[in-house]
Amino acid sequence: MPADPSAHGSGETPLRRAADTSRGAAPGPVARGSATSAVEVRRSSRRRRTVSAYREGDRTVVLIPARMSEAEERRWVTVMLDKLAAQESKRMLGDGELAERAERLSGQYLDGRARPASVRWVTNQNTRWGSCTPAEGSIRLSHRLQGMPEYVIDYVLLHELAHLLVPGHGPRFWSLLESYARTERARGYLEGVVAADRLPHLPVAREE
Repeated sequence: MPADPSAHGSGETPLRRAADTSRGAAPGPVARGSATSAVEVRRSSRRRRTVSAYREGDRTVVLIPARMSEAEERRWVTVMLDKLAAQESKRMLGDGELAERAERLSGQYLDGRARPASVRWVTNQNTRWGSCTPAEGSIRLSHRLQGMPEYVIDYVLLHELAHLLVPGHGPRFWSLLESYARTERARGYLEGVVAADRLPHLPVAREE
């Protein structure tokens, strides 16, 4: 799976647990991986510019300034959920865990028809997020995915699983991914990472 260019930004939004006295709860189900967790938005008049989020049991709490519009709220909830997911997936999954993940995804989205012989991380794929060799049943994921949100890793893994069934990128291939609701979001995330890498870097100031 080649890396495609687009846009990506990180934003200065520290993730920390904070106690805000003014609350405006706006809970709602948000899909995360294969699970669904409640999201509660708490508005605070004391909060001016920072946005933060944390897990509280089976829900995610997002803290925002009271003056934010509903559109800004929706955008920041998405941003903070991605940041939390990225933090939580920084623990490197072993090859065995990747294989278990592949089996689960194949059963959930491909009726269990994609059965890879091996699934592993590799460090020699800098222009691809993943690749597979159908004749061998092997799938390889780039180490650059480590630390990205779980739904992004799942998408790349599912993408390569689909290639075990259909080699090209024709309509039949993409029809296999239709049931994965986060395909477009994951593609946009990866395109943004590539675009950010292509931005010119400012020179670092040197002390004399």
